[in-house]
Parts: sequence; structure tokens; C-alpha cells
Amino acid sequence: MKRFAFVLLFSLLFTFAALAADDEKDHHHHEDLTETQLGTVHFPISCAASVQKPFGRGVALLHSFWYEEAEKEFVDIAKDDPQCAMAHWGIAMSLWHQLWNEPDAQVIAHGLDEVKTATKLEGNATPREKAYIAAIAAFYGDSGKLDHAARAKAYSDAMKKVYESYPDDHEAAVFYALSLLASEPHDDPTFANRKQAAAILEKLFAIEPDHPGVAHYLIHTYDKPQLAQLGIPAARRYAQVAPAAPHALHMPSHIFARVGLWQDDINSNLASVAATRKTAAMGMGGEGHQFHAMDFLFYAYMQSGREADARALMDEVNKMPEMHDMYGLGFDPHLAAKAEFAALYPIEMRDWAAAAALPPANVPGTTEDSFSYWAKAIGAAHLHQTDDVRKDVAAIDAIHQKWISEKNKDLAEASENDLKQARAWLAFSEGKYDDAIAILRPMAEKQESLGDEPQGIPPREMMADMLLEAHRPQQALVEYQMDLKFSPNRFNGLYGAARAAEESGKPSDANEYYALLLKSCEGSNSTRPELNHARELLAKK
Repeated sequence: MKRFAFVLLFSLLFTFAALAADDEKDHHHHEDLTETQLGTVHFPISCAASVQKPFGRGVALLHSFWYEEAEKEFVDIAKDDPQCAMAHWGIAMSLWHQLWNEPDAQVIAHGLDEVKTATKLEGNATPREKAYIAAIAAFYGDSGKLDHAARAKAYSDAMKKVYESYPDDHEAAVFYALSLLASEPHDDPTFANRKQAAAILEKLFAIEPDHPGVAHYLIHTYDKPQLAQLGIPAARRYAQVAPAAPHALHMPSHIFARVGLWQDDINSNLASVAATRKTAAMGMGGEGHQFHAMDFLFYAYMQSGREADARALMDEVNKMPEMHDMYGLGFDPHLAAKAEFAALYPIEMRDWAAAAALPPANVPGTTEDSFSYWAKAIGAAHLHQTDDVRKDVAAIDAIHQKWISEKNKDLAEASENDLKQARAWLAFSEGKYDDAIAILRPMAEKQESLGDEPQGIPPREMMADMLLEAHRPQQALVEYQMDLKFSPNRFNGLYGAARAAEESGKPSDANEYYALLLKSCEGSNSTRPELNHARELLAKK
């Protein structure tokens, strides 16, 4: 759904960051961050009084997923008070990025070492602190015997005990709510864990509106199209609570994107990237956060008629220096962004010839290779270049088989989605419209039932596009209308619905969608023919 975006000069960032890091590499700037910059956290511990304030700051950093700086904070605490068991709890918590990834064996071993150290120091700890340590021990323990899902569930079960044993401890409630999200079953259309987390967090939000974890985790809880409207208050609040944290500035856009508030989305991510640059220039960790913000920013530009900004962004990304392997991602994020932009831009702009002519991408360790062929297949299919589509399908299939042979489950699944959609477009190019729809419909239904974000174009929007091209406007309108419930204010979704309504002899419906499209693109200088057509028709009302 969302990819990378950013409009400022990256070369300046990296030049400045490198110079600043040389000058200040020995100074931990997290020491300068205050409650007004990170939010308010109350987490009393039995360690030395001198480390109480730094400990609260470390927990606040955890709550904004600023794991790099949180780890530094807890390491400093362990040095300042070698008997502080909770410092090692904090380090172990910093190593596991609960909603981001699954720790590898090396990280598990590191975390387990910290847990063992914390356990050895438990003689001076309170029963409450021992319960926190036992909870994280449930995640890192039994090395090699548990898969990630089992570890996450064991931790959540243990945090539930802490939450129930200490009902007045708001931190226990917040961390338990997060654990419910981290241990959520992969395919649960009932959102049971999310609803349970929301019940806990909403009560706290009324009591502690300045707590960074409460607002943050509410946004994650409601980051589904079926729930997104409920997340708007937290989205409005979080950036105000922790304005120094790049992730806190970005997170509101998860909700804004879900409900189609594009300008709010853009503002959030521009602020996030600016904050990332500032802290990176100070020698602080977390410069990798910018790429997640860019992902959302590019998408918002494309949906709001700001294609000039998107093109400027593409130019800036193309000028970025090589970044090697940032944060253990296994690939150069600069090359990944470049490939994503190149593939998505012509598809969103419906420039089929440009899409079909895309050069293959080569970004090792990602699915950008298959994604570029996905875009080529869609472009060629619209041009009815069936032989070319068939070649693109074969290329994606080869990439997919490679990921299967390497037992890379995540990349195999992503390339499989690219493959299925490319096969649907092959059927379309052959005039087999019903076959194409039959491939896409279960994909659309699964994505919608789980509230997943489509990586590219929503499958249901593809179905609607195919039906419209097949001169079935009434059927297309039904699909567009369904799609807009899950992806509101998408440029091509609104325009497609308007066209389908117009061709179905429903001028009032068409005018309504055209008006929504123009409203969604207010403030842009776009010259897209779709917007000109909308203005002309509405002027005749």
C-alpha cells in the first residue's frame, strides 16, 4: 500500500550526520531528552535514586520504539548502578522489537544473557520487579525449543499475570496491551487481541493522555480499516506527547492513511523525517526510521494529486548514496526505495507504456525484483501485449521458486502475491476476464477480512478496473464501492467509481465521486486529466 517517500535533500543529511557523529560520538544525547519531548512515564524501581529518572526515560524510549537509544540508556544505568536488575530487564526489552521483527538466534542469546544477569541481581529487587523479569524471561527462555509465536505468547501470558497482580501499575497494563498485539494470531478476522488491548488502553488514555505507550499502542491497535476511525483521537495526541521521537511523529499517519486524510498523513511523515535527520545528525541511533515514514509519504502524495512532489522525491532518492545494510535489514534501503518508486509511480499514474517498459530491478534480499515485473505485467496487460505479460509472469515465478528453495517464508509469500496478480493480468490480456476475477477475488476477500495493507494496488480495485475495461460498468461500480470502504479516498478508486457510475447512467453518483476526488486533491497543482474531467463535469451541474 505504502512505499517510500521524502522530499528533502538526503545528501545533506548524511554529510551532516557523519560530521556530527565524529564530533559527538562519545555523548549520548538521550540524556538531553525530557518528559515534554518523550512523554510522561511513571515506573518506580528499587535501584539507586540517581538512575530513577534515566530509567523512566529509557521506558519512554521503549514506548516510542526508539530501541537503539533505549538500549544505550539501560546500558548506562547498569554501569551507574551495577546492582540494578531492572537495567538488564530494560536491555532485554530493547533487543526485541515487538511489532517489527522476529529476533534471530544471536539476539535471543543476547537477551537470555541479560535475563540471567537480571535474575542474579534479583536479591535487591521487589516482587513487582521480579515479575517483570520473569515475563521477559518467558520470551528468551528455552533457547532453541520455542518458535517466535510461542515465545511471544509465553511473554504475553506472563505479562497478564503482572497486570492482574498489580492492577494499579499502569506500566504493567501498557506492556500487557502491547504483548497482546505482539502475540496476535497471524490470520484473525475477529481482531480479538486488538479489541482486548483497546479495552485496556482506552481506560488509560482517559487517565494518562501524555503517556507515550498508551497513545502509540492505541494507534497500532486500531490500524485496521474496520477500526481506524476509533484511532483518530490517539493519532491526534501521540505526536504532541513525544515530539522528539521520529516514530511518534510518524505513527499518526497509520490512522490518517487508513481513513484517507492525506494532508495529515503528509504532515506527519515530513515531521518524522525531519526529526530523524536531526537526531541522526546528533549521533543518535534510529536513522533507519526515515524509510518507514518515506513509504507512507510517497503513497499520500500519489493519492492527493501531488505527483510533482512524488517526482521530486524520486529524484532525491536516486541521488542518495549507497547505504549498505542498515539495521540488519539485509539490503540497501536506498535501492529498495528507488525500485519501489519506479514501479509504483507509472502504475498509480496509469501510464501503462512506462510501466511495461520498466527495467528489471535488482535489490538482493528483497522482493523488489518480483515487484518490478509485477508492474511491468500490469502495464503490458493494459496494452494487450500478452507475450510480454507471459514473460513477466515467468520471471516472477522464477523469483518465487528461488525464495521457496531458500526457505524464506516472508519473501516467498510476498512474491507469491505478485505472481497471482500477474497471472490475473495475463488472463485479462487474453480476454479471459472471469478467470482474472476468479484469481483476484479470494485475494481481495482475504486482505479485507484481515485488514491487511495491499502492497501495491488493492486487489479489489484491480478487479473493478478489469470490469470497467471489459465494459461492465455496473459490476465495476459495486467493486469500487466495496474497495473504497477499505481504502478510502484512493485517487484511482474514486475516479474509477465515478467513471463506472457515469457509464452506468448514474450521474448523481458520478458527481459525488468526482467531488470527493477534487476535495481529496485540494491544494495540489496537478494537471492530471482525471481531475480536469471531474472539474468539467461538475461545472455542468
